Amino acid sequence: MKYILFAMSILSFLFGSAQQPKTVKVVEKAVFSDSINAKTVQLVDVRTATEFNAGHIKNAKNIDVLKYSSFIEKFSKLNKNEPVYLYCRSGKRSNRAAKKLDSLGFKEIYDLKGGYLNWIK
Repeated sequence: MKYILFAMSILSFLFGSAQQPKTVKVVEKAVFSDSINAKTVQLVDVRTATEFNAGHIKNAKNIDVLKYSSFIEKFSKLNKNEPVYLYCRSGKRSNRAAKKLDSLGFKEIYDLKGGYLNWIK
């Protein structure tokens, strides 16, 4: 039993937890679009700079989730009590970023379902 729990904790560390935190909401394109157009929000593209420069949602900041130390530093400058809207290419990296933000104390996190590929359809 100890070995199973140990293996599960290693897998969870490597691949992330399957359980979605309550602070994270994965939302459809229409809801995401309405929200970011209706008010001033903290909109963040968590892709690489190269991906961001190839095209991004207007007014988005680029904070690469794969650059852990700068990710933490840049997000520490955002307001944890204000909603954060995230996206990546397809939704996997933004979901990882959302879970990190939850662990950093962000209260309201919205993740674009299907990412930027869904946005440009």
